[in-house]
Amino acid sequence: MPLNSSPYLLYSDGEGNIFEDSSLYAIGRCGWDALPIDTEDWIELPSGGNLYELPGRKGIGLDVQTGELRLCEKGWAVAAFIPPAYTGLFLAAYETTDPEAPKLPLFCYTAAGWHQEKLYVPAVRVEQDIRQECAGYKDELVAAGALDMLKSYPDNRLVRHLMDNCCNTYHCPAARNLSLGRWECPVPVSPACNANCLGCISFQPESESIVSTQDRLTFKPKAEEIVEFTVPHLLSAPYPIVSFGQGCEGEPLLMWETIKEAIIEIRKHTDKGSLNINTNGSKPDSVRQLCEAGLNSIRVSMNSAQATVYTKYYMPNNYEFQDIVESLKVVKSFGGWTSINYFVFPGMTDTEAEYEALRHLILETDLDMIQWRNFNIDPDWYLSHQGIADSPEMMGIKQLMQQIHEEFPRLKYGYYNPPIERIKGSYEQDFAH
Repeated sequence: MPLNSSPYLLYSDGEGNIFEDSSLYAIGRCGWDALPIDTEDWIELPSGGNLYELPGRKGIGLDVQTGELRLCEKGWAVAAFIPPAYTGLFLAAYETTDPEAPKLPLFCYTAAGWHQEKLYVPAVRVEQDIRQECAGYKDELVAAGALDMLKSYPDNRLVRHLMDNCCNTYHCPAARNLSLGRWECPVPVSPACNANCLGCISFQPESESIVSTQDRLTFKPKAEEIVEFTVPHLLSAPYPIVSFGQGCEGEPLLMWETIKEAIIEIRKHTDKGSLNINTNGSKPDSVRQLCEAGLNSIRVSMNSAQATVYTKYYMPNNYEFQDIVESLKVVKSFGGWTSINYFVFPGMTDTEAEYEALRHLILETDLDMIQWRNFNIDPDWYLSHQGIADSPEMMGIKQLMQQIHEEFPRLKYGYYNPPIERIKGSYEQDFAH
């Protein structure tokens, strides 16, 4: 049900305790601007969400009595991390008041508020698949499954990386699902990358004050190591996907020869499931080779459909934005499924220029799907790096989604790579139950 009034602003005392300030309504942020949020845009914080304290920053709220914007001086600002399947519509509104405030780590910082004993965030659910919901994981079953994987493949370095690091240390949802023998099977393959992303989650330079959220793969897997555990997964898992390219590695296309060898061998054993690559799309010729071998799905990550905005964030080596476009077109020419992993940043993603660029990309590539991902980055750091001093006119993330959907009704929205059963059958059906 929609709220009958805005939720109250939240603040932290700096010691792990969070309170409401009933003199201020919570508002949101787009770009540099602090804005009121329609009551209909607030939803209860989904299971798996968390609250973060933003040290050195004061929350901005709407005074309940005067209707004026003002800072909450009672403590530090608070933001929410919203779990997969949901896309945030507004960032947390705050002002950095301490010149020594630390750079925020690589998470999303969605607005949050408190209303009638419940936490609320401005967000929409874009994916009905439940494959990464917290309720679907029982720790004892995951631990047992990981141990079984390690025993079944004792000499497989990739399985050890996925179970010891991804599953047991980082609690990666994809690796945990693999331990349970279901759905999408993650396959990291590359220790190197050909981009220098500002907010890279697997590698940050030593000179940077923030750290990567996980360690990058340190070896080059062999094709036989990939085949050894992916074929059994395809044969036995419900709605199976093999996905090359994960957050714990560099760029998988730099290992395209190994991937091609693995795909050829996999398809000698089974034609079940879909073979996907999560990539920056930098090498369209390599993508063509993979499609010829049997790749049938691609997800290309991007912070923007504008070449200039993309390049400032990715800082690519030896490739250009047009290569991304070509990779999507190549997969489409083979009849494959094409998605973009679209990093949503309110105040940048919903500008008129970005809207037009996104429209052009959809038209040029005949794109199948947008995965509306929350952008994990310090908002001030990102805007400053992009050279954005003033917020341009914005349409709002929700309005952007609606307008794109109206113009391209065939284009699917989501958060995950769909299995072949959804691609070829009833896309809207929830296959993860």
